[in-house]
Amino acid sequence: MKTLTQYREDIKNLMKKVGDIDTKCVAESREIAEAELALKNELLDTVEDIRKIVASMERQERISRDLEKPEGSLTVPDNAKIEVVDTRAKDSFSSFGEQLAAVINAGSPGGRTDPRLLNIRAAAGMSETVPSDGGFMVQTDFSNTLFQDLFENGLIASKCETIPISANANGIVLNGFDETSRVASTAGGVIVYHADEAGEKTASKPKFRRVELTLKKLIGMAYLTDELIMDAVAMESRVSSAFKSAFDFQVQDDIINGDGVAEALGVLASGSLVSVAKESGQLKDTILAENIIKMYARRFASQTGNYAWYYNQNIEPQLYTMSLAVGTGGIPVYMPPGGLSDAPYARIMGLPAYAIEQAQPLGDAGDIILGNFKDGYIVAEKGGMKTDVSIHVRFIYDEQCLRFVLRMDGQPWRASSLIPAKGSEAQGHFIVTSARA
Repeated sequence: MKTLTQYREDIKNLMKKVGDIDTKCVAESREIAEAELALKNELLDTVEDIRKIVASMERQERISRDLEKPEGSLTVPDNAKIEVVDTRAKDSFSSFGEQLAAVINAGSPGGRTDPRLLNIRAAAGMSETVPSDGGFMVQTDFSNTLFQDLFENGLIASKCETIPISANANGIVLNGFDETSRVASTAGGVIVYHADEAGEKTASKPKFRRVELTLKKLIGMAYLTDELIMDAVAMESRVSSAFKSAFDFQVQDDIINGDGVAEALGVLASGSLVSVAKESGQLKDTILAENIIKMYARRFASQTGNYAWYYNQNIEPQLYTMSLAVGTGGIPVYMPPGGLSDAPYARIMGLPAYAIEQAQPLGDAGDIILGNFKDGYIVAEKGGMKTDVSIHVRFIYDEQCLRFVLRMDGQPWRASSLIPAKGSEAQGHFIVTSARA
């Protein structure tokens, strides 16, 4: 049986799914579909059932508190000190910092183990009753907050399609179209044609490929000093900020540069990457307007609104001076924020442009990337962020060890670029200019 807090969290998650359905319909300017309406009603029915359980548990708590109250009034001297004790049932911590402080106290000589820690299972392979044998898991809602921030607010991760993996699986296999050219067919083999009345029809069928995602571990560790441990609020802020930043950097680096072996397959190592040749006679370590224009021309035009530019900050001097000749003057290609574009982010060819550390150095392929992660990249993850705290790993250094584990994998949807029906230059979700070394 779940705790009251867990049931309330279930309600919160279900209502978010209901809200996501409405948001999707609004974003696509359409009425809700029949299947979506059925799912929405099913989610709301589940919420109603859980609310009944919550109401019953809350009632039980109220009755228990009333029975624990003393029957008669208690008279005490006016100058007596009254110690107020909160006897309400608590099964969870109110903050990440509060839990970390409780774990540390439990491992200290003469320290007391907070009962709420016993409600949280220990890390796999470690004792669940002896703190010194491993530690206490960090409460699910705190670790999931870090995970949600990563995949909802991360610059690149938030744009990718994310698929959760069930508890009994370590990966997922999806079907994608095996399509390299639209010259003779679409979707890897589907043919649409005009035919004379009563004429013989030509059969066609799509060709699929396996898109296999196998979970890999991404691990982060930190040591908390005694000085930081003394302030639970500062500890929570420092730890949460550090891990959000570290995981965001590494996940983003995997999506851009991963080799697909022990990490996700990044766009720069994938077979779907489109590489545009540099200009004849182009100087070393330069970016020209012609490079940008030719990259832009290799996108999927129907998905233009989902593309953005991602570049290494070192190329900005090239971008600021980039222009197209018009008569004796010229027009800028790159529009810095607050300048010509007057937008929150810079824009190139009307699309947002972001500086990221994971882009390659100036002159290398990948120093600037035109990418569509919304339609072109898929991420699989399992169970959100798993977290545990060890209270003895660094005992002799007056430090506690905190570990986060994220299991995920990712790769581009397409295995190769695509030759359009009319033309010979490949198009794709991710485009770069070849090296200019």
